Amino acid sequence: MSTCVVRRAEVSENRKTPRVSSRLRCWCEGDNITVYARIGNLSEGGLFLRTSTPLERGARAVLRFGQEQPVEAVARVVWSRVEGQGGPPGMGLEFERVDEQVKDAIRRLIDAEKQHKPTSN
Repeated sequence: MSTCVVRRAEVSENRKTPRVSSRLRCWCEGDNITVYARIGNLSEGGLFLRTSTPLERGARAVLRFGQEQPVEAVARVVWSRVEGQGGPPGMGLEFERVDEQVKDAIRRLIDAEKQHKPTSN
């Protein structure tokens, strides 16, 4: 498993949409592995999935999250971090090929998460 260490400032500069802290859980299905883990933060562009077994950078996965109206989206791992690399272990996933209906569902989830947790930077 290869990992990519990304400095927080670099991530912030590349982020196109604001993110919110999340209490949601997510199914992440990649090649030969399925992970059920907590979403650390969520945005219209992607999410941070807390897991001790992140996928490799560049790997694609199918994500399923949300309770009342579950969202299914394809995403690509843009960075990963293992225990001891400064921050919680997990991976940053960027959504790919997301249509307007899915974007709207993600926006509704973000709005609901804003009601429960403060926005993280």
